[in-house]
Amino acid sequence: MTTRCLILSLLALSHTTHLCNAFASLHPRPISASIISSTTSSSNSSRITTPLSSKKNTPTDEEATALATNESEILSSLLRPSYPIEPIPLRIGHGFDIHKMVPLSEAGQPVVIGGVTITHTDQKWTDKDGKYTDAPNSIYETQLGVLAHSDGDVIYHSLVDAIFGALTLPDIGQVFQDTDPRWKGCDSSKFMEHAYEVMSYYGYRVGNVDVTLILERPKVAGFKPEMKENIVRLLRTTMGRVNIKARTHEKVDSVGELRSLSCHVVMTLEKIVDDE
Repeated sequence: MTTRCLILSLLALSHTTHLCNAFASLHPRPISASIISSTTSSSNSSRITTPLSSKKNTPTDEEATALATNESEILSSLLRPSYPIEPIPLRIGHGFDIHKMVPLSEAGQPVVIGGVTITHTDQKWTDKDGKYTDAPNSIYETQLGVLAHSDGDVIYHSLVDAIFGALTLPDIGQVFQDTDPRWKGCDSSKFMEHAYEVMSYYGYRVGNVDVTLILERPKVAGFKPEMKENIVRLLRTTMGRVNIKARTHEKVDSVGELRSLSCHVVMTLEKIVDDE
């Protein structure tokens, strides 16, 4: 099935299906030249597309009209700025995210990092407000979860932010707002898939990714290989371009008290040249 057909299917699904689920039916791949032409403003007409995009078939007039009418489903106006995204060879982006960790019963969802559910034994969580213990700042042993509107995946959120930042686009919180019911409990891999589409749309690919995950507990060393595999798969890159580091916060502040976890990502994007 071509990207064009998948896009049309997505547009039909959007009227009856939660958009988070609709993203799952769209495999991440470069957006076709026909879609680019329907979403590119005159001020951004100098964008360079990838060779793969130029090989796609031209849609019929009816299909082109449908795509143009529903262009916000493909690339929102927030991600199509009025100024040109200049085709410079190398771009650098930084992403950061932080989320609260609370008892699993309160969070209603587990700790998910880099697309991996972090299984763990009961942890010594600091009950700062005395909600679960007799006094504030007491230790409460519990299974942990992440308090977030979506699944609260700090690595995926930081990666999406780094991609948007490298392309001088708005941050993830503007694009996927935490007040939007469509993203409630959403699997953040869908955000990653969309970020990949945006990166491809502007003619870029991953140069390299350096992740720094910061959390006191639970320990994640054994989960890092699977996290890396997920990033490589979602961003269509290679193992030699992705690195994941994890460190504690030396028991300092909310991260050190197991009340939060955070992540920094630095990444480069390479311009895809026509002869590749």
